[in-house]
Amino acid sequence: MAESEIALRYGMNPHQAPARAFAESGAPPFEIRNGSPGYINLLDALNSWQLVRELRAAAGLPAAASFKHVSPAGAAVGLPLSGALAQACFVEDMELSPLAAAYARARGADRVSSFGDWIALSDEVDEPTARLIRREVSDGVIAPGFTPEAAALLARKQGGRYCILQADASYEPPQEETRTVFGARLQQRRNDASDWSAQLSNIAAGEGPLPDSAVRDLTVALVTLKYTQSNSVCLAADGQVIGNGAGQQSRIHCTRLAASKADTWRLRQHPTTLALRFREGIGRPERDNAVDGFLRDDLAPAEERLWLEWFAERPQRLAAEERRAWLDGMDGVAMASDGFIPFRDNVDRAAMSGARYIAQPGGSVRDADVAAACAEHGITMAVTGVRLFHH
Repeated sequence: MAESEIALRYGMNPHQAPARAFAESGAPPFEIRNGSPGYINLLDALNSWQLVRELRAAAGLPAAASFKHVSPAGAAVGLPLSGALAQACFVEDMELSPLAAAYARARGADRVSSFGDWIALSDEVDEPTARLIRREVSDGVIAPGFTPEAAALLARKQGGRYCILQADASYEPPQEETRTVFGARLQQRRNDASDWSAQLSNIAAGEGPLPDSAVRDLTVALVTLKYTQSNSVCLAADGQVIGNGAGQQSRIHCTRLAASKADTWRLRQHPTTLALRFREGIGRPERDNAVDGFLRDDLAPAEERLWLEWFAERPQRLAAEERRAWLDGMDGVAMASDGFIPFRDNVDRAAMSGARYIAQPGGSVRDADVAAACAEHGITMAVTGVRLFHH
């Protein structure tokens, strides 16, 4: 096998063998430090590495992403966590570096979906970040480097099988990219859109310019959408994704999915949720599932019996009025859409989850209706003129 080729266990599924990865010319843009990555691992790694590299350059802060099935469950930059958010992310007992804070936020966007994730980190992995990764269920990590202490910690994860990839931080891909589908070779110019500040300067509803915090959060959402399976809508706040609605055929379904995830993120920080008492010995994945069950009101009886077993005592659910009051406290949320918003219902639903800033490409025959909806809800909307479909 050539040095530029990597043998894989199998392809997307076990019956799709043999499988391999190779560079068109020269060596692949990463080095395998530990473990044996699979086909989907590499799809996640190469997409997530691009995301955090671009987010690091755009925000000037360490960035992290938590990927599942070639879409980010969460992404964030390394801002400190509030006490409530740290508790909701199960990291209140840890000292977090900026990079570790970025990953705690990225995984905390949707902890149920992040179970068994692929991690991407924009900076050299330090010991605090490695300690956080080591205690979570994850398939692998890609980063531009690892301190000796971090590398030693991660190499012992999963009995020594944990996948560790070191990205070539200097690598720049060619302008054209190619894939083969059913014997046909498709080629296009790669999506190199990156002028985020310029895209956010065209204010079509509300008053501009956008505050710095909104520019930061809309940038987080836009960069995330660039590497999310389309159609997609992303909600962000405080430097992190709080809900990503990926791979839906209808734009309103994208918005409902992203907003419902954002609502769960917010409700995880409710004092009643933070005060939940779990049975002795219950791990973080079970606690995540128990909290998710506690916050839902559409569980089948069998599901309800399962999550109740993880609590030390039967919890009293939040009343509908309590939930709504807590969610009404969510404000200043940024929403971005990878394609134009076709109907105002997307704006109406996002407003219920605190959206006050929207970025979308524009170009719908109902752009005026969408702008009018933004005006009704006090939302400032930027029309970027750039579609970010990703397949």
